[in-house]
Amino acid sequence: MESLIRISQLLLILKYFGVALLAPNIVLIVTDDQDVVLKGLNPMKKTQQLIANEGATFVNAFTTSPVCCPSRSAILTGQYAHNTKTYNNSKTGGCYGTHWKNNLEPNALPVQLKLQGYSSFYGGKYLNEYFSTEVPPGWDHWFGLHGNSRYYNYTINDNGKIVTFAEQYLTDVLLNRTLNFINSVKQGPFFAMIAPPAPHAPFTAAERHQELFPEVKAYRTENFNIASSPLKKHWILTMPPSPLPADMLDDIDLIYRKRWQTLMAVDDMVEAIVHALAKIKRLKDTFIIYTSDNGYHMGQFSQPYDKRQPYETDIRVPFLVRGPTIAPKTLVTSPVALIDIVPTILEMANMKPPAHLDGVSVLNKLYHNEISERQLLIEYWGEGNAESYNPDCPWQKKDNLALCTTDAACHCQDSWNNTYSCVRHMAVDLDLKYCQFKDNEHHLYLFSELHRSLRPHG
Repeated sequence: MESLIRISQLLLILKYFGVALLAPNIVLIVTDDQDVVLKGLNPMKKTQQLIANEGATFVNAFTTSPVCCPSRSAILTGQYAHNTKTYNNSKTGGCYGTHWKNNLEPNALPVQLKLQGYSSFYGGKYLNEYFSTEVPPGWDHWFGLHGNSRYYNYTINDNGKIVTFAEQYLTDVLLNRTLNFINSVKQGPFFAMIAPPAPHAPFTAAERHQELFPEVKAYRTENFNIASSPLKKHWILTMPPSPLPADMLDDIDLIYRKRWQTLMAVDDMVEAIVHALAKIKRLKDTFIIYTSDNGYHMGQFSQPYDKRQPYETDIRVPFLVRGPTIAPKTLVTSPVALIDIVPTILEMANMKPPAHLDGVSVLNKLYHNEISERQLLIEYWGEGNAESYNPDCPWQKKDNLALCTTDAACHCQDSWNNTYSCVRHMAVDLDLKYCQFKDNEHHLYLFSELHRSLRPHG
């Protein structure tokens, strides 16, 4: 470890004096709704062995907006949702809206890397409202999914040509396209970003994985299926039924298993990419980052299953990195966030991150593993309106509720005023989160066992 620190310090000195360094290859894998608090990485033995055990695990990694489109916008720009103006997954909420296309895409991560001579590839889910014939700027090879995650029967923008797939499993298709790209780059550095659908709904595993984990049940955290009203949680958590009925718990167990099953194809993907890089002798010169856009809850505080809430299950994400000068089995306790990905990748590419970014590079945390004080903003804007009304549930259109389904016993997952801003403050002797909701509710959470484990908190 000490020798790697010395090497990293030497590289920083060389960069300071303007000595040209060979830019490494970079692979970024972003899953969809993969939790870490509920042990979402546990079934992925290949990923643990090939990335975590060969590199670093960041045990305090957070999304700054626990829902897909704002989080993915942050990953591509290094900015908070209030700066990207991507507030939620809707078109009216800024998802792939005018501000994004006119002001953010032209300067997003792939455009920056192009200035450093990178060849680039994107495969998979982009932004939820992306249904375009246009290829976003900066990408040399584009294989972007239309709309939200699917496993079969999906539409792809393949370098400007719209193609539909019926029976080809998307994660496997993305792997094949990624391998084709990696093997096609004969010289110069490359950047590949892959965004598979797993483990997002509808939780459809590849046929070869559909019988796995028959005895696995959803992880029973301390707050699993406990009523929220006595705890004075945000009002949407107190909706009936609370606690959830027994048949709903059976459904949660089934979905938990299905989520694990979908991740097995991603595990295969990681293994294949690592082996392909090793075969062409480029593995030692490649950083591989593995993360997710947000976490997920399953039964906590009697919520059925979703994200969007400011609790640990929803805001903590997996964050693994392997690459040049990173010591195997490194554990990093300092807090990091998805807004840090852009400045981190730019520093990996020997570039200076722009001053307007909200995130910071995490590379120095790899070599100086002590808890550093940090404050992070976590924010979300509820999507509920009259159009999201479900007449099959016993609520009224004027309530402006959203994601109310009979499958989830009509326990709604979102509403117009499920809108909040939270400050997460972490330091050596402090870990707290203060949240303020649009309906003037205020919540303060203090956490124990500071950064020592991933035990689910309240």
